[in-house]
Formats: sequence, C-alpha cells, structure tokens
Amino acid sequence: MATLVTRKDIPPWVKVPEDLKDPEVFQVHTLVLKSLFGPQGSRMPHIEQVSRAMFELKILESSGLTEVLIYGSCNHKLRAKWMLQSMAERYRLRQERGMLKLEEAMKTLELGQCLE
Repeated sequence: MATLVTRKDIPPWVKVPEDLKDPEVFQVHTLVLKSLFGPQGSRMPHIEQVSRAMFELKILESSGLTEVLIYGSCNHKLRAKWMLQSMAERYRLRQERGMLKLEEAMKTLELGQCLE
C-alpha cells in the first residue's frame, strides 16, 4: 500500500523513497496525542528523532481520533509504534487513576455531609 506523504520537512534519517512506503498506522484519541506531543506538537520532532522515524497525523474529525502514520525503516517504524502506543496507554491509566481518586474524594465529601 503506497501512501502519499504530504510533509515537506522529511527528517534526514528517513530514506527517500524506500522508507516512505507502507507506513505503520494506528489510531489514538486526539486529546491523548495532544498530551503526548505537547502544545502545537512541540515535542513531536524530539520523539521522531529519538525513534528515528517520521510521523504524519490525520485527524478523523467525526470520531475524536487521530490516525498516526509512522514512516522509517521496518524496525524503527515498529519501535516507534510500540513506543507511542505505550505512552498513550500510560497516559490513559494515569487519567483513569486520577478519576478514581476524584471519585473517592467526592464520596468522602458526600459522607462528610451526611454525618453533619
């Protein structure tokens, strides 16, 4: 499957055209991705450099998801995909724990009001 790469700033570690074929693709919640990549994607170049891959993002408006296309050598694509999926899962678990703590605090407050 060939994909049209729209980025003009292809990093020097990505070999053209061979690394631009058959990207690894996955979908992640847009809000999670914004958290991972920082404001206006400010951390994305660093993550690309560390993973030796290149990312293209396609926001899927109706679903709240973003499709992430990862280009590079086979090993770098797979490692970058695993790394991003792991980071997204860690973020989700941290959010979940935060919600559980919030629910516990709300219950404690409700119990405190009941005892008064």
